[in-house]
Amino acid sequence: SGSIGRRYARADETGVPFCVTIDFDSIESKDVTVRDRDSTEQVRVPIAKLRQWLLEKVLV
Repeated sequence: SGSIGRRYARADETGVPFCVTIDFDSIESKDVTVRDRDSTEQVRVPIAKLRQWLLEKVLV
């Protein structure tokens, strides 16, 4: 548990390259927030396209 910032920090420490956050808006909008560990950039990605989005980022 803890704030989202602490959770991101924990994931960063363990080397997780991307964090996917599902929030209350995700249910209605059908998209999630993806945070890049290296740049700390956050983008909204449609749930239906999340797998492909992650594959494109990881398999570069």
